[in-house]
Amino acid sequence: MACALCETRRPRRFCPGVRGDICTTCCGAEREVTVSCPLDCEYLREARKHDRTPPIDPEQVPNRDIKVTDQLLSDNEKLLAFLSLVLTGAASETPGVVDSDMREALDALTRTYRTLQSGVYYESRPNNPLAAHICDVAQAGIAKFRRDETESLGMTKTRDADILGLLVFLQRFEMDQYNGRRKGRAFLDALRLIYGDEAAAPPAAQSSLILP
Repeated sequence: MACALCETRRPRRFCPGVRGDICTTCCGAEREVTVSCPLDCEYLREARKHDRTPPIDPEQVPNRDIKVTDQLLSDNEKLLAFLSLVLTGAASETPGVVDSDMREALDALTRTYRTLQSGVYYESRPNNPLAAHICDVAQAGIAKFRRDETESLGMTKTRDADILGLLVFLQRFEMDQYNGRRKGRAFLDALRLIYGDEAAAPPAAQSSLILP
């Protein structure tokens, strides 16, 4: 019996992504590259512990002019958790969505909310249909959050500038988690683990995520 992927080496483990037995070499090389790995795969979970993502080049970080502070995250903790749950929920219900799709969606959303700062609203939409769907779900989620806030408080206190800041934070968090694999979902996995319930705290502020 040979590995279901290379058809050469002896298989050592069952891969739920290919529904067959594979060797450890193929598991390491093809994980989230050619194989869509379920997020609960024990071998993927173990590999996450040893991922070494390259440090973020500050010059490559988008929206450097937007300050993301500890105060912003603290003041909008509930909205950040809600938005993260909306994003992960949309991704889990949309087959094929990976971190690169989320990056495109977050880029379009930040562009849209940047236009609000200038007073001229223009909705940016990705050409990628998966990313565009994530944008639609996120916008609907934000609108619902504001409606619920208005019903509860008699007004909405969530500012467009705060939403923009949180979207920029999520952009930087995605860059921090990105593992370079074509089918990688390390960012989505991290959000899912952090915001498994609405009481979860935001990710710890790191210099790579909060820029001066």
